[in-house]
Amino acid sequence: MNPHSQRIHEITSLQQQLQTAGYIAERPLAAALLLMLDLGRPLLLEGDAGVGKTEVAKALAGVRAAKLIRLQCYEGLDVHAAMYEWNYQRQLLAIKLLEHDDRSVAMKEQDIFSERYLLQRPLLEAIRCAVPPVLLIDEVDRADEAFEAYLLELLSDFQMSIPELGTVHAVSRPLVVITSNGTRELSDALRRRCLYQYIDYPTFEKELAIVTLRAPEASAELAQQLVEFVQSVRRMDLQKKPGIAETLDWAAALLRLGISAIDEDGAERILESLSALLKTRADRAGFSREVVARIAAGC
Repeated sequence: MNPHSQRIHEITSLQQQLQTAGYIAERPLAAALLLMLDLGRPLLLEGDAGVGKTEVAKALAGVRAAKLIRLQCYEGLDVHAAMYEWNYQRQLLAIKLLEHDDRSVAMKEQDIFSERYLLQRPLLEAIRCAVPPVLLIDEVDRADEAFEAYLLELLSDFQMSIPELGTVHAVSRPLVVITSNGTRELSDALRRRCLYQYIDYPTFEKELAIVTLRAPEASAELAQQLVEFVQSVRRMDLQKKPGIAETLDWAAALLRLGISAIDEDGAERILESLSALLKTRADRAGFSREVVARIAAGC
């Protein structure tokens, strides 16, 4: 088998493995994941909220039978919450117990700032795993720009500086997946260290495959109709377009309410289920019985 055919086979095989793990991956994403594995580089996934970026890391962990370590980013995230911090209560207790210790101050400090008092947070935990984990740095754009600087050392050399202990080198190299919703522009320095893949809202065919896989209780007719409905809703002017998670929530809601078809006659009952699909007050207010009936008529 020539190298090109071998690569195609590897991409197809990874797609099948991801599907078994519950994720439908298009060829470009599967190819990017293979490059990530081959090159040992982080993969930056960008796209709107709800398109399935986080699920990529979860599925990859399933495929690799690896531990998933997740760092959820937020405004104000600092090094202590992301990398490590000291167990201050135990240190204070130790200091009290060492008051009558005859050793030098330097030796006491060395004892206080030792591994036994170190609390591992996601980034430190990831580089100290004996078996490479999948490290998910989720919604990095929510963190401050200053936090990106902390990440650069980790992503460049897979090491971390702890002033009291020195440099901690990776025991194994984690598989790093970074997600961004695009709420702010990421630094060039961070982008340079990553492979990149944009994930868009799914096509009709992909979303139907996802519903078929994740909501097998839905009939083929209902699955097709609900995906057509969601695809039509996304083309509307909404504050928050429904993502794949909302599609699956809505499928579950329809089944729970005993709705087996989406049509004009059932518009009132469909309207009652939209709390699973539309997640803002303004978007929900824009859906009257007439609007639902019009969309359902096209499904």
